[in-house]
Parts: sequence; structure tokens; C-alpha cells
Amino acid sequence: MISQVGYKEKTVKVNHRDFLVQIVPFDNGNFISITEGKEKIGTLVVSIGSGGRTSTATVIPSKSETTFLKMVSERVAATINGICIFSLSIQKELELDSMKVLMNEVMEIIK
Repeated sequence: MISQVGYKEKTVKVNHRDFLVQIVPFDNGNFISITEGKEKIGTLVVSIGSGGRTSTATVIPSKSETTFLKMVSERVAATINGICIFSLSIQKELELDSMKVLMNEVMEIIK
């Protein structure tokens, strides 16, 4: 049996779209996945926050949403002072208000 301790999942509805936000917390960071439709590993960025500085690397590049990915990943890494691995798989580009709602949901879950 697989333990579900710590794993967090929430469906966020914005602009008639459903996003599945999944977070797996670790002692030194978080794995965050936001998917729309099928659960897939999508664009992937990794950020490390340490001593007030954050550095980010793109592992799987995106045609779009790069600013959103980097922003969420860096904010989480800085907040937890650790590592954030963030995957995003969506069907079409995000609107600004969708970005804000998703960012707020992620930050609410990791606190």
C-alpha cells in the first residue's frame, strides 16, 4: 500500500478550465505538478532557493508559459528555502487571471 501522507491534490477551476494541482512535499523541497486534461509530465523547471538567492534551470522547455513557470518555481523555492521541481502540462495558453489564481493556490497549499 502506498502512503498518502503529505501528498496534496486540488482541482482548481478558472475560466471554464479545470487544472489538477498536485504537490508532493519533501524535507528539502516540493515537487509540483499542474495538469489540464490528461495527467502528463509537461514543461519542467527546477529552482533552488538558498540564502535569499534563487537559481532556476529549465529541464524540459516550453513554447510558452516560461515566465509563469519560472515565477512560480522561484517563489516556492524562495518561500521554503529549498528546491522546487515544477511541471506544467496544459492544453492552451494561460490567461493572466488564471496564472494569478493558480499561483495563489500553489502558495496556499505549500504554506
